[in-house]
Amino acid sequence: MSYKKLMLAAACAITASCSGMTAALADITVRMLHVEQNQQISGFWNDIARRYEASHPGVKVDIQYLENEAYKKKLTTLLQSSDRPNIIYSWGGGVLRDQVKAGVIEDLTPVMDQSWKARFVPVAVQAYTINDKIYGVPMHTSQVGFFYNKDLFAKAGVDASSVKTWDDLLGAVKKFQAAGITPLITGGADKWPVHFYWSHLAIRIGGKEAFEAALRGEGKGFADATFVRAGELFKQLADLKPFQPGFLGATYPQSAGQFGDGKGAMMLMLNGLLGSMKANSADKVGIPDDKLGWFPFPTVSGGKGDPGDTLGGLNGWLVTKGSPKEAADFLKFFSEAENQRQAAERGFYIPIVVGTQEAIKHPILRQLAENVAKSKYHQIFYDQALGPSVGAVVNDISADLAAGRMKPVEAAESVQQAWELAQ
Repeated sequence: MSYKKLMLAAACAITASCSGMTAALADITVRMLHVEQNQQISGFWNDIARRYEASHPGVKVDIQYLENEAYKKKLTTLLQSSDRPNIIYSWGGGVLRDQVKAGVIEDLTPVMDQSWKARFVPVAVQAYTINDKIYGVPMHTSQVGFFYNKDLFAKAGVDASSVKTWDDLLGAVKKFQAAGITPLITGGADKWPVHFYWSHLAIRIGGKEAFEAALRGEGKGFADATFVRAGELFKQLADLKPFQPGFLGATYPQSAGQFGDGKGAMMLMLNGLLGSMKANSADKVGIPDDKLGWFPFPTVSGGKGDPGDTLGGLNGWLVTKGSPKEAADFLKFFSEAENQRQAAERGFYIPIVVGTQEAIKHPILRQLAENVAKSKYHQIFYDQALGPSVGAVVNDISADLAAGRMKPVEAAESVQQAWELAQ
């Protein structure tokens, strides 16, 4: 080979090498942190990530899955780090407001154009809008209610359709106990599963008006009669000792597994229990669909809340500050109707994307989707709606009420004090 040709070959080799280096440097990794334990659902997410990568050469989507409590504990530290994930799971509410205030969440208003916004039910986008700026991409909704084991109900002679009022529920608890069956399963160690009782009672007693009045600081706020009464009624239940042995030491995943293993008749939980029950039960199946039932939280005599009022979530995704544009672009891909219809058909969750809910095949999920759609008042979980500091107190007082460690008046006053300090 001539000297000229040798130099030309060397130059080409260097150029190719540099080109390869440039391509390598251009590669982008979008890191996502998700709250999920069910392997079928995580497999669904991984498949979406791989399909996105296939149509976006040079982009990798890396998804890490954590259990609920582990996620909450790790997230605060991660958000303060320069090595924070690009996409994080969100319950919205006061926690989102605090994160936005801390300056760690990206404003998505410039990238969420009208066609993207139009994919979602309007109220869902509004849940992630603060001061007219959009900070999140909504994913799914949920409703809290009583899941129940049909076989154990039959064994105790309890008709689920007859449990309409709080007194009906107390009566059912006594029947289960008489039959030697644990009436209720809950995860007392994590506390938030227990707060569904206190907050749902407040919704039934005072309705939307009582909650909004407390937010405005009217009367005694969260120490007002509605919230005291919620504690009194919850104490009626707690005094019956209806929960499984050791419930205060049971985490949510453990309790979901116990319910799936048939250790108790009922569990007050959002629809995520369907996946958690399977992931944590001994046989990884849990209660078969034909043996699993659901009914709404009962009404309260004299309560001002509408029986159709719902408690649940409007969960979604946030992009952290300084993330590559591909993070939002992946969420746009994920929220395409076809991807969300797959989630609906497979019974993973209730999508908030327009035109997907009719694809829901699971009878309980379909019922919950219809309930939320008809609800005139859908309250986001108190522990999320009120922000992290107040939410933590709501969870604490709920666990203390369940354990008989606190009086109803003290519980309500504690929440009000926390709310005043947070303002």
